Amino acid sequence: MFDVLMYLFETYIHSDAEVMIDQDELTAELSRAGFHQDEIYKALGWLERLANLHDSERETYITCSAPSSMRIYAPQELDRLSAECRGFLLFLEQAKVLNAETREIVIERLLELDTPEIELDDLKWVVMMVLFNVPGSENAYQQMEELVFDESDGVLH
Repeated sequence: MFDVLMYLFETYIHSDAEVMIDQDELTAELSRAGFHQDEIYKALGWLERLANLHDSERETYITCSAPSSMRIYAPQELDRLSAECRGFLLFLEQAKVLNAETREIVIERLLELDTPEIELDDLKWVVMMVLFNVPGSENAYQQMEELVFDESDGVLH
């Protein structure tokens, strides 16, 4: 499923291609690209739920947390998110790339991926997808894009 999400993000969203495509046409294109039908439907559902997170029915507990609060992870979150991933989420919050609401959206989207353990690179791409989808997060998206694409190839001395 994550491969389908990456393909969609790089092909349509990140490349500024036309996004308004019929779902049947998109499904057929993804099938021609070699993706399995069940993975395509899972990815499209994942994206639809991401888009729906901004409805007025969104749970309000996320926006009620104090800026200085610390996120405590549930056992099922600890099982899927490594210490490296949790540390990177904290770094993104401290760098003001994520706030409490976008952090929770990222965690929610990560836990819905069909992988047993989330890799750091997967986390970075999900953060970019979430920030791209959240209105008013253009600067945070740009910062995240720089973190993902401008990584140095060697050790700095």
